[in-house]
Amino acid sequence: MEIKVLGPGCKNCTNLEANTKKALAELNIEATVEKVTDMKEIIGYGVMSTPALVVDGTLKVMGRVPKPSEIKEYLV
Repeated sequence: MEIKVLGPGCKNCTNLEANTKKALAELNIEATVEKVTDMKEIIGYGVMSTPALVVDGTLKVMGRVPKPSEIKEYLV
């Protein structure tokens, strides 16, 4: 599983990465979590508002920080 956290590195981006890692740990799933800060790549996903979460190439969340419980739904 490949997960990308898209954003310029703001506090919300950091929180999204932390919540994603917490959800992975609670589900006992191993995955690659990559932070993407390049705006061209972020826009390439159709993201107009950060932070955003991409799971296996599919945009799941944009413009907000979901709780770990919501992120778990995208991982199973």
